[in-house]
Amino acid sequence: MNYILFDGDIREALLPFTYTRPVADIRVGILTIREKWEKYLGYTTTTVTEEYLEEKYPMVEAPQNIMIDGSYLPTQELVDVIQSLKPNQVISYQDDIIAFFVEEGQEIDFDTYEVVDYHSELVRIANKWDIFQKNDKALRDDFALITEDRISEEIPSTVQVLAPENIFIEEGAVLNFVTLNASTGPIYIGKNTEIMEGSVIRGPFALCEGAQVKLATKVYGATTIGPECRVGGEVSNIVMFGYSNKGHDGFLGNSVIGEWCNLGADTNNSNLKNNYAPVKLWNYETEDYENTGLQFCGLMMGDHSKSGINTMFNTGTVVGVSCSIFGGTFPKTFLPSFTWGGVEQDDIYDVDKALETMRIVMARRHIELTEVDENIIRYLAEENKLDRL
Repeated sequence: MNYILFDGDIREALLPFTYTRPVADIRVGILTIREKWEKYLGYTTTTVTEEYLEEKYPMVEAPQNIMIDGSYLPTQELVDVIQSLKPNQVISYQDDIIAFFVEEGQEIDFDTYEVVDYHSELVRIANKWDIFQKNDKALRDDFALITEDRISEEIPSTVQVLAPENIFIEEGAVLNFVTLNASTGPIYIGKNTEIMEGSVIRGPFALCEGAQVKLATKVYGATTIGPECRVGGEVSNIVMFGYSNKGHDGFLGNSVIGEWCNLGADTNNSNLKNNYAPVKLWNYETEDYENTGLQFCGLMMGDHSKSGINTMFNTGTVVGVSCSIFGGTFPKTFLPSFTWGGVEQDDIYDVDKALETMRIVMARRHIELTEVDENIIRYLAEENKLDRL
């Protein structure tokens, strides 16, 4: 069977993160949504997404295919139902179509499909704040999935630990003179990672492959530090997708940071309003602020964006793709993609200069900015004008 993950109708609710990736490639928990599905299904998947992303994320069609909404997190029960789908059957969950069987070249008319109702509770990433808000459950579920029937590396004798049975350490991880409290949730320490001395970590927590925790870092769960990221200072309930840096002191809480971002020294964000009112976030679809209903909500930063030293992000700030944020006071709470400045000045970041910086940054991690990636960035640089008020 061929499995295809589609973006569905909530792609715009997940901007700016879905500017540069399909919904299924969002990281929540330890794994991306796609990686979760592939582990459960036992097959690789392809994607139906926006046209400008298709070269990087192509769809592969077979004679028989099952389409799956990539915003839902898999469970074994759901996967069992999906794998039992027959031609002209569709799975419905709370009036949403979450999976259906389609043959190559078939015109889809759901009125002719047999509906299979699914009633067990599912987790869906339907808003950008869901990524950090639902990270606790996603991380616990991924921990169980990844570590089942496996034996952890030994916890070094210099490490202070609570609930060691909830800690899993992969090969090549280095950690000494740190404190791990897994009584509040599991702690996953990935392959070839490092936790430097003096750091204090409370679970749930995931440190993905190649990532690093700097000296004397304080981490509150549920927090995910993606592959090859660097984190320091104080963090609480954040998700960093991959290859991003928060290497210095400063607070970051209830936030999501995309790939290839860098937060300058002493960058801080507010995650709670002074009047304790619910936080509002920019909605790209309505071009207005929407009420999240959350009391705690911090920074949403798209791929390749940067902040200068001492940057102060206000509660509920949304930063687009490839922004360079600097200045002496709080930036605006919505910064369109390719913003240069954002405080005293608010210019457009020239795409050629932005691409030059991307090449330098990525080369430091021995990764090349491909022509396909460049085409995506150039497309977004043209389209970002639509985000500007």
